[in-house]
Amino acid sequence: MAPAADDFDMTIALKVEAFVRNVVVPYENDGRRDSHGPLDSMVAEMRAKARDAGVLTPHIRPDGSHLSHRATARVLRASGLSPLGPLACNTNAPDEGNMFLLGKVASEDQKRRFLAPLTAGEGRSCFLMTEPAVEGGAGSDPSMMQTRAEKRDNEWIVNGRKAFATGFDGAKFAILMARTDRDDGVAAATMFLVPLPHPALVQERLIGTIDSSMPGGHAVVRIDNLRLPEDAILGAAHEGFAYAQVRLAPARLTHCMRWLGAATRAHEIATDYAVKRQAFGKALIDHEGVGFMLADNLIDLKQCELMIDWCADVLDAGEKAITESSMTKVAVSETLFRVADRCVQVMGGTGVSHDTIVEQVFREIRSFRIYDGPTQVHKWSLAKKIKREALTGA
Repeated sequence: MAPAADDFDMTIALKVEAFVRNVVVPYENDGRRDSHGPLDSMVAEMRAKARDAGVLTPHIRPDGSHLSHRATARVLRASGLSPLGPLACNTNAPDEGNMFLLGKVASEDQKRRFLAPLTAGEGRSCFLMTEPAVEGGAGSDPSMMQTRAEKRDNEWIVNGRKAFATGFDGAKFAILMARTDRDDGVAAATMFLVPLPHPALVQERLIGTIDSSMPGGHAVVRIDNLRLPEDAILGAAHEGFAYAQVRLAPARLTHCMRWLGAATRAHEIATDYAVKRQAFGKALIDHEGVGFMLADNLIDLKQCELMIDWCADVLDAGEKAITESSMTKVAVSETLFRVADRCVQVMGGTGVSHDTIVEQVFREIRSFRIYDGPTQVHKWSLAKKIKREALTGA
């Protein structure tokens, strides 16, 4: 008899955790990386081991169906126990979010060409929406998008620039979002699937950032007269903003899941340090100032877990969870940053060194407070909702 869905979900989560702790963690000392992240050769090596262990793309079942969002939370938290875990298990951003979107929107041919290789761990993808701020382009406000796609006869011509294109360097394809005009003249946006490399997409530079777990880095990309056929459209023309919402809430939440795993591991390392390190006649953890920080971490980690599960349940109920995911993203990113900060503080000089992953977790969770919408943008959106409901009662 096949195991129940819950049994399967828990089993795969436990397998992922064991794989990350026993196989992936030793790679944290592997030198095959640049300033942006691990080299693809190292990622491919880890993925081969994940495939052999049965934990490659573990959030998607063998029949192609996705785990529930609640079950995904268990699995992605386990993969996040190492900064390398999501890469090894193929649960990393932006690929995981792109898999979800393609599964919901792509045609059967597009799934065959783009989704199947991605879920098999055969290469990376990127999502091109954000644009250079100096040009007034789209960031947290997609309506500011400057990149345009114009329909000419049977093809689309795209021109513009994109920034913070995570993983563009070395990606196999991009989901490209561009402004388009409907027949009635109303501005809209369309998503296109673009195989990479492509001569019309030119990488101008890689942006140096404080995070260092993204192969391919964060690129600035110039798009010069990119010509695309009609079948390059993902889903339907002019529906890009709606599709962004399909991807947005789940992707916000999976960021939270992965970083909860990372913060949990940082807490484990800090706890081990505090138990073993002696100062002023006793173990660090026996000093109230240190012990209380670790106690606060324990409380905060549990609160984050519960909030992620709450939002996952809303998504599993078939709701869009726009508000809930905003609330969760703010609460979890801010809380986990405090957790990581305490871990650094508990460990003192060792906490800011490269001797453990604690300093990397601290740096990258700091980035998490901006990625997928800065805290202040989410709060502004929530405040608008509060005002609207107070004035209208709806």
